[in-house]
Amino acid sequence: MFSSPAKLTAGTITRSLTSLPLRNSLMGSVSQRFMSTKNNDPKTNDNNQNLTWTNFFQLRKQQRRINVGSSAFTAFLGCNISWVYLSTMEIDPTQMIFGFDPLVVISAGLVASGALGYLFGPLFGSQLFKLTHRKSLNEFNLKNKEFLKHIIENRVDASSQSFSNPVPDYYGERVGSLKEYRQWLRDCHSYARKAKEFL
Repeated sequence: MFSSPAKLTAGTITRSLTSLPLRNSLMGSVSQRFMSTKNNDPKTNDNNQNLTWTNFFQLRKQQRRINVGSSAFTAFLGCNISWVYLSTMEIDPTQMIFGFDPLVVISAGLVASGALGYLFGPLFGSQLFKLTHRKSLNEFNLKNKEFLKHIIENRVDASSQSFSNPVPDYYGERVGSLKEYRQWLRDCHSYARKAKEFL
């Protein structure tokens, strides 16, 4: 007997609450606050701002050292492998090889194998760098792209170089810190000024 008025009262209260604009505005503000706190949560961010330019240049130096070390190692390895192969060959000292003395050909083969091994060094060095810096690799690649973009935009025209006005590190390979980057920019401006004066 009293159940129907109670249900009717509850239904009308629910409909009246859902029709209020205040509820929609409150829910919208609450959802906006939740999304803002979610976006500002350091756990959900990509942490792209953690790698500073100073740390980037330090990693860049490490990458270059690893590449140089791996190039030296692969060059030494290539020379040893070629020496093992050439030492087992039977060579007649009286016979010419391609019109050259056999000792000259053997020496050239050792040098060529060492140079080829040196060229393969950065391939192994880059893989080693990726394995040792997996956590910051994405940030490092983004910073590196931005750095190379700055280098391309600010480097000078190499066609205006001369003996007294050489090009200041066209690819920016020797830039290893912010101080060196600022010095590189000054050198580029000085180069452009001298090139304009000579023209």
